[in-house]
Amino acid sequence: MANSALLVMDVQREIVDLATDDPAFLPRLRTAIDGARAADMSVIYVVMGLRPGRPEVSPRNRVLTDAVRAGLFVEGGPGTAIHPDVAPRQDDVVVTKRRGSAFSGSDLELVLRARDIDHLVLTGIATGGVVLATLCSAIDLDYGLTVLADACLDIDPEVHRFLVGTLFPRSVDVLSVADWVESSGRARPA
Repeated sequence: MANSALLVMDVQREIVDLATDDPAFLPRLRTAIDGARAADMSVIYVVMGLRPGRPEVSPRNRVLTDAVRAGLFVEGGPGTAIHPDVAPRQDDVVVTKRRGSAFSGSDLELVLRARDIDHLVLTGIATGGVVLATLCSAIDLDYGLTVLADACLDIDPEVHRFLVGTLFPRSVDVLSVADWVESSGRARPA
C-alpha cells in the first residue's frame, strides 16, 4: 500500500451540513482514515475553494454559479473548513481544487507524482460530483482506483446506489470501509 493514497474529498463543514443525514458517515470515514494511516498510506484531503471575487467561475458553469449564489465554497470561509470529525493532521496534504474533479485546477497530480503514488482510494461528498469526476480523471491518467462505497455520500441516495452498485464496479474496485481496512491491514508492508 506504499504507493496508494486515500483521498478525502469535499468533506467540508457546509457540504457535510447539506448532504449528511447518516450519523454513521463521518465515523466510517474516520475508520478509513485511521486504517490508511495504520497501513502507512498517505491521506490527502481535497477541498473546494473559490478565490475572492470568484475569477474562476464562468456564468456558463451552472453548478458553480448556483454554488456561488448559495454562498458556498468561499476560500478561507468557516464553511469550507474540513469537518473537525475527520480533520487532517499537521503533516497531511490539503489540496484546493477549483472544479468538480480533485485534479481540476489543483496541484494534486504533482503531489501524487512526487510521492510516487499510482493507486487512489476515493472517499467524499458527493458520489455524483467529486467522486465521479475524480474517478473519470484518474482513469484517464492511468491510476489504479478503489472506491469506498460507504465512505462516499450523495444528496440523492439513488444516484449513490447506481454509481457504487452499477457504474463504478465496471471500471474500479468498490469496497466497504470495513472490507478495505481489513484487506489493507493484511497488505501492510513488513
